[in-house]
Amino acid sequence: MAKRRKGRQIDGVLLLDKPYEMSSNHALQAVKRIYFANKAGHTGALDPLATGMLPICLGEGTKFSQFLLDTDKTYIVTAKLGIRTTTSDADGEIVAEKPVTVTEKELLPALETFRGDSKQVPSMYSALKHKGQPLYKYAREGITIEREARDITVFRLDLLRFEGDEVDMEIHVSKGTYIRTIVDDLGELLGCGAHVSMLRRTTVGNYPVDKMVTMAQLELLLEQAKEQEVNPSTLLDPLLLPMNTACYELDTVNVDEVSANFLRRGNPVNVAGAPTEGLVQVTMGASEEFIGVAIINDDGMVAPKRIVVDHSSTD
Repeated sequence: MAKRRKGRQIDGVLLLDKPYEMSSNHALQAVKRIYFANKAGHTGALDPLATGMLPICLGEGTKFSQFLLDTDKTYIVTAKLGIRTTTSDADGEIVAEKPVTVTEKELLPALETFRGDSKQVPSMYSALKHKGQPLYKYAREGITIEREARDITVFRLDLLRFEGDEVDMEIHVSKGTYIRTIVDDLGELLGCGAHVSMLRRTTVGNYPVDKMVTMAQLELLLEQAKEQEVNPSTLLDPLLLPMNTACYELDTVNVDEVSANFLRRGNPVNVAGAPTEGLVQVTMGASEEFIGVAIINDDGMVAPKRIVVDHSSTD
């Protein structure tokens, strides 16, 4: 007999405003507990010292978290000049200190070098994995792993403030871009060293900033539900965004119920007017119910890739 999964089946995406000094996994587990969800996953870790938007996928939504890992993101960061650290942030050990004599005339052209397409070598203190282990675990053991430079794009880098040894920037970047590495490289370019003293992620893809909620707000709703003697889901579930919001960049194809059932059984279907290649999100019927993500196969058919389980038929 299959083991019954603990928690309720609840599907969607919560935009958590991750608090300072909380790990992304801790935040994930806290949200999973608050929602009493049977399954949860985040969409790309934020450093414990970073705050801001951390989309957390619940239930069937976890099947589509990869699409948020692959989307672009925006950060506000403060670079502290004059001090370089092992981790390129305030949590690391100081490896070099130098006086700061940088002028805005020197800073502006230095910032320009980071805009556009470039290659970036991931930090040894990143969560990027090597042989199943994150790089930061090797770094803590004093082991350096050879890392391959990756293609990144800095779509926008705006200077917000430059006072003394602090530089505030807003940076819109492609997937896989490490802000700590940009700041460390900036410090080296300026000849004085630098590290991240504050980092906040403000956007992930096109998710609305005003839909972010804090851990304190979630805990307060739990208390209110208790006081009102209502199920917590009554107050919590309206905060969730639809799980297909993770796939917003994909074209949509709509199928009838018969074709949807074929897809749910793992079979490709023909869909008139479908794109000729790539991934698509699939909806069903006049209500345009989201049923998952498919890929156009070599025969031009819509083949299932990540399909939502129809729990109404399995309960």
